[in-house]
Amino acid sequence: MRLDKFIAQTTDLSRTLVKIALRNRRVMVNGAPVKDASLHITPADTVQLDGATLKQIGPRYFMLHKPLGYVSATVDSEHPTVLDLLDEPNKQALHIAGRLDIDTTGLVLITDDGQWSHRVTSPRRECQKTYCVTLAGELCSDAEERLQAGLLLKSEQHLTKPATLERLSANQVRLTISEGRYHQVKRMFAALDNRVTELHRERIGAITLDKTLALGEYRPLTAAEINSIEWQRSSVCGASPAWVSRSDA
Repeated sequence: MRLDKFIAQTTDLSRTLVKIALRNRRVMVNGAPVKDASLHITPADTVQLDGATLKQIGPRYFMLHKPLGYVSATVDSEHPTVLDLLDEPNKQALHIAGRLDIDTTGLVLITDDGQWSHRVTSPRRECQKTYCVTLAGELCSDAEERLQAGLLLKSEQHLTKPATLERLSANQVRLTISEGRYHQVKRMFAALDNRVTELHRERIGAITLDKTLALGEYRPLTAAEINSIEWQRSSVCGASPAWVSRSDA
């Protein structure tokens, strides 16, 4: 790997700033100052910037408790993004695995592992997502049956896949779906002649939002949580007895 690329990947410096640092003799490789940005380095080499040893950042996996007012994007000109809540180097390499709308709270998965995030968001995987939904009015009595049979959403030609519903109160429910159509949860309840007033995602596959995380806080995923997103399709996107184990809001 080129030296300038390595430094850019392991710090928050742009390629331009990396070249300036090299010219100013702030970079050392194996104890010797280096100015050549194209120098090829290997894992056996020790690279230092301003005396601090740089280490290659491996695949990273985080869960974040998304607050209201943040968009699920890497960059946005009008609103703060969920990446703004992370204190991590080289944040530009991270992306969101399963977006939430600006007015939705709850579990967001963030990673720089493209294959892993594809397994989370691929429609073929039918990865289950669970939401706590607060409604404007009391839910109709036949909602469970209609959700299991599938709903025909406005401007669509195909029924939604079967969804499960747990009633928490007259106007609050827990909904589990296995697909990720545009604004799906809100449109499903509109099809049931109701309106979503609050929406909170609790779970993606076998990964449940850590209850100790306050709004805006995040933590790395555990090895079990990372490994729960398997290659093979299953009913809950990775959950099976042998394993601990996109925006649809």
